[in-house]
Amino acid sequence: MNQTKITILVDDPGSWIQPYALEIIARIEGYSCVLVHKVDDIAEGDILLLLGCTQIIPSEVLKRNKLNLVIHESAVPQGKGWSPLSWQVLEGAKQIPITLLEATEKVDSGKIFAQDIIKLDGSELYEELKAKQGHATQNIFLRFLEKWPEIQGQVQVGSTTYYRKRTHEDDELDTSKSLEELFDHIRICDPEKFPAWFTLRGQRYTLKIEKD
Repeated sequence: MNQTKITILVDDPGSWIQPYALEIIARIEGYSCVLVHKVDDIAEGDILLLLGCTQIIPSEVLKRNKLNLVIHESAVPQGKGWSPLSWQVLEGAKQIPITLLEATEKVDSGKIFAQDIIKLDGSELYEELKAKQGHATQNIFLRFLEKWPEIQGQVQVGSTTYYRKRTHEDDELDTSKSLEELFDHIRICDPEKFPAWFTLRGQRYTLKIEKD
């Protein structure tokens, strides 16, 4: 059995990333790998992988593992911050960069260990977007493990840009726009938790779509 000790943190058990985290554990059978949902449950070990985390991990917790990793859907240092995949879909992107980087006290600023591309055809709805993101997350981490510990991280270079956190107001649709213009906006909205919505003729509506 490989002696590398891996901890995966998903701090929201109801997150869409949860089943993909479980699949990672299944696919690296032979490693000592555990999934935890609380920061306090992070044990000392070799690698800590943060997936879909909604909080900044304290420095004293990061010291428990030799290497802390996070996965971000942009070509950092560009596109740091919140919901990078959603923002890029809104920008019309058909190729979304995905980066495996070191998790440090300064968010999205650690060394880069691997990068890849999530390819979109423009028809994907929310669940399909998350599926492609989830599979890309698995693959980039598993490829990293094949090279660990010889792989060396690279310092980020270039100009830095940030995406802000999306809010409920960002899910409001502009009814003056056509369906074609609104489609990318509709498809990034979580139809169950954060559906697209609009107000028309004094009434508020939520909008959900599915493929025929």
